[in-house]
Amino acid sequence: MTPVSLYNTACVVALEKEGLRLVSAISDRTFDARRVAAEFVKARRSAGAFDSYPGPMPPDLDAAYRCQDEAISLWDDTIAGWKVGWIPEPLSQQFGSQRLVGPIFSRSLWRANGSGRTETPVFARGFAAIEAEFVFQISKDAPVNVVDWTAETARRFVKSMYTGIEIASSPLQKINDYGPAVIASDFGNNAGLLLGAEIADWPTRSLELLHCETRVDGAVVGQGTAAAVSGGPLAALAFALRCNARRGRPLRAGDFVTTGATTGVHAIAAGQTAEVVFTGIGSLRCVAVPMTPVA
Repeated sequence: MTPVSLYNTACVVALEKEGLRLVSAISDRTFDARRVAAEFVKARRSAGAFDSYPGPMPPDLDAAYRCQDEAISLWDDTIAGWKVGWIPEPLSQQFGSQRLVGPIFSRSLWRANGSGRTETPVFARGFAAIEAEFVFQISKDAPVNVVDWTAETARRFVKSMYTGIEIASSPLQKINDYGPAVIASDFGNNAGLLLGAEIADWPTRSLELLHCETRVDGAVVGQGTAAAVSGGPLAALAFALRCNARRGRPLRAGDFVTTGATTGVHAIAAGQTAEVVFTGIGSLRCVAVPMTPVA
């Protein structure tokens, strides 16, 4: 029998349709993707928090994406796009991937309102951070039968590039300390995206000229350029196209895709203000507010 894995999407889908429990063996315990997903969704709906992972942790990214898929099915919102996160060495070797993805939902996609501050909810008792991002919007549906993508083939599916701030937040305190499989299992540690100005001339700009500076409560906490994204933003987009195609979730026209933190991951607490200045383009400002329960 063909093993269930990220690269055998049809088998995963078939098992899910049969209603079988998707579990992975971990010593004498099992990782129950459905149960863990339900716990995370419950915590997100109640604006709650975990001080430890709610059960045995996923042993690999295959298991983590099964958990993510289960949680997506339980979350009452449509997907507006995807975040792409970087997996550093040596974890990338251990988990067999340099990046991971997580969904961005429609109700957690905010468009900047001029020069004002946008309120962005975070899990006040969980993990919360902001990341400066260059964001692509997809121009057309990706073919369902194409799983091999490069930066150049990905470019053909770009409608626009925007400035953005990813709101990285999770009910799980210190989620980043648990590694990429845990991060992927909880929506990729995403709680929203603040979308800024379109960068109309992005194809003609060098990556080094796509520069930004991040400030928290007025203090500079990081600077960087699109060149800080390994392989460039298009490489991150190609990964999202490739990974989601193999999961049976090809990108759709209109999807927004964040491409990676250009100045780092910067902790933020409820009540703090963040600003990212994109050189020659404009600024984005947000204020973190406590997440409130949802029905």
